[in-house]
Amino acid sequence: MSSPIAPLLLVDGYNIIGSWSPLKSTCDRHGLEQARYELVETLINYTVHKGYKTQVVFDSQYQKTPSSIEHHSTHLSIYFTAWTQTADTYIEKVCAGFFRRQQTNYNRIIVATSDRDQYLTAMGYGAEWMSVEVLAKDIESSRSQVKRKQRSNKRSRGRLLFNCLDAQSQEKLARWL
Repeated sequence: MSSPIAPLLLVDGYNIIGSWSPLKSTCDRHGLEQARYELVETLINYTVHKGYKTQVVFDSQYQKTPSSIEHHSTHLSIYFTAWTQTADTYIEKVCAGFFRRQQTNYNRIIVATSDRDQYLTAMGYGAEWMSVEVLAKDIESSRSQVKRKQRSNKRSRGRLLFNCLDAQSQEKLARWL
């Protein structure tokens, strides 16, 4: 039985930073690099929890550099466009490849942006759209679910040190007793 193909979440990075008030505040106070960092850190756990492969796309900000990709985890990467390409055109290209079935690594593509033109383009290519507000609410919901699960696991294991050990260590300790 083959494993299911993970959906691809394409995040229009600067659009999200400019539209999401906590990130916009960070950008205003501490600069764009700190806001990018916070966005990526926020998305890492969310991506794993949701089972997405996520690509955060940033424009190269008019710097004459080639495109580049940074892998932050097995689930999340950052794509910086080449200086002649925008995040919008990159996202459109990925969605077009998905529509023509050239992009078969994913069963779904979800585009997170508040840009209306991007929304229309993504939907036209058969991708799904997620607004900034929905993304923020879904991230918060995901955090709450993870915290509840962690609290539940802690309660069920008890407070004994023995319960915090891995199975192999527990077995060794049991033999000594």
